Amino acid sequence: FLGEETAQSGRLTDAPTFIVDPIDGTTNFVHAHPYVSISLAFAHKQKPLVGVVYNPFTQHLYTAIKGHGAYLTSPKIPSSFPEEGVKVESQYEKRKLPLRSPPAPLPDLSHAMVAVEYGNERHGNNWDCKISTFTALGRDKSIDGAMVQSVRSLGSAELNMCSVARGDIDVYWEGGCWAWDVAAGWVIVEEAGGMVVGGNKGEWTPKVDGRRYLVLRAGAGKAVVEEFWGKIQG
Repeated sequence: FLGEETAQSGRLTDAPTFIVDPIDGTTNFVHAHPYVSISLAFAHKQKPLVGVVYNPFTQHLYTAIKGHGAYLTSPKIPSSFPEEGVKVESQYEKRKLPLRSPPAPLPDLSHAMVAVEYGNERHGNNWDCKISTFTALGRDKSIDGAMVQSVRSLGSAELNMCSVARGDIDVYWEGGCWAWDVAAGWVIVEEAGGMVVGGNKGEWTPKVDGRRYLVLRAGAGKAVVEEFWGKIQG
């Protein structure tokens, strides 16, 4: 068992392990901003095999099992004009991820919406790298920027990964997370046709507890990975 509230080192072993984060998006929770999740993953030999992420505010449930696809179960919007005498009940629908099939190609970062996070460390080399990279992503191509369409900082690593799996966020770059922040979303992204690579150049096969990640939706290829790596400043 590995969890945010009980872990001594944050490191996985090869043993079968449940990985739990009871609240991912703590700052959002404190501010009553409804981008919060509970996550549960199961890993064996340091590979995530099962992932479950639940947002209790929106009642969105993301699930995936290695080799069996990824799904979003969410409430249906009830009819505004129900038939007379018919009781209006909450209903749910289960949809396969990504929500758009086939996914649109992502030719380069200038077509991308990118998720990033500031994190808790606001000084030192990691902080300087993040801020410089944010600038490189946003600035104009004429001055060697990527000119991404937009950057979002939403406050939950697991839900960011689920948004990548859904297909409405194209790329998520993270430096500083722990295994419990990403393990469940990792399976969901990969089963939705996306990929998880390292947050530093050349890390094509990152470890779940590697703490630096680059996550891309289905439809984004290795060229986008290499373009992003080329914009990392530090």
